[in-house]
Amino acid sequence: MIRKFLFATALIATLPFAQSVSAHSHNKDAKVTVVYEHELPNVPGKSMKAVLVEYGPGGFSSAHTHAESAFIYATILEGAINSQVNDGPVVTYRAGESFSEYPGDRHGVSANASKTEPAKLLAVFVVDTDETVLTIPIEN
Repeated sequence: MIRKFLFATALIATLPFAQSVSAHSHNKDAKVTVVYEHELPNVPGKSMKAVLVEYGPGGFSSAHTHAESAFIYATILEGAINSQVNDGPVVTYRAGESFSEYPGDRHGVSANASKTEPAKLLAVFVVDTDETVLTIPIEN
């Protein structure tokens, strides 16, 4: 738990140098910022990219998938997030809790669990270095 907190804190410390990016074509009160990007020296062709996702009260992101090569480790930094991966149940994760997404997974629900408080999560991607689009909306 301490390692996760220190890792997240170190990545958040890079925020003054962060680059804001669009999360999805359909989102409400979601701000997505790339806060870290680095090629893995011991795994040629792979990079680690970290994305801070900030949801306003009642905020959400539309259903989506990620780059085909992406393995994702997400940690809730503040508040609570409702998440559904593939056909699994909707799970509420609270600050300090984590979940993973595997290559090819579908993220059907990603939403702030609160209508009155903000929520934040840090998503760390291990992805092919040449991937430029990390998130792909699912059109219904």
